[in-house]
Amino acid sequence: MDPGSTLRPLRDRGELFRTLALVLRRAGPDGPVSRYRLVGTGAALAQGVRLPAGDIDILVARRSDVDLFAVALAGFPCLTEPVWLSEAGQYYARFAVGGIDVGFSTVERPVETDTIECMGSGPWRHYVDVAAAGLLVPAVRLELRLVSELVRDRPDRYRPLIAHLRRHGGDLDLLRRSLRDRGVDPALRRRVLDSVERR
Repeated sequence: MDPGSTLRPLRDRGELFRTLALVLRRAGPDGPVSRYRLVGTGAALAQGVRLPAGDIDILVARRSDVDLFAVALAGFPCLTEPVWLSEAGQYYARFAVGGIDVGFSTVERPVETDTIECMGSGPWRHYVDVAAAGLLVPAVRLELRLVSELVRDRPDRYRPLIAHLRRHGGDLDLLRRSLRDRGVDPALRRRVLDSVERR
């Protein structure tokens, strides 16, 4: 049976944390992986946003880190062997861990800004540490996650992010810069900022 055919979305934040703990402990939380960030919908779920999360995406700093995770997860079904994706500028691997799609990648396209979720200095500069099953997991900030979903036009993801930022606050300057740098339509920018700003 194709292991990809048995994949399912994350049920909740608890399952995300349990899966992350399993993956990170196998790789060694203080081990040789240089730097990583939880990105994608998993990063939002980890920070308490209620939204659909189909998989876990882990951004790493070096290709060798993808290889280290691949070795650590050798006992799990491999969905994609470590491979260079030239069009995406990524070194990438995927595994099925307890029925959850877990991916690891570098993103190696240079950018001048720090306001993109998975490129340049953005994920390394703008993150929060989330306590997850006894570990501190660095997750990309919600402001950058929100703009990724706006650019992808996924309302089932961006609406919960907007609502969460409105309730809990956020870095409005970072959000403004990211909206501008990612080329979001000015009218949509204003609507998003108006929705997020707490009055």
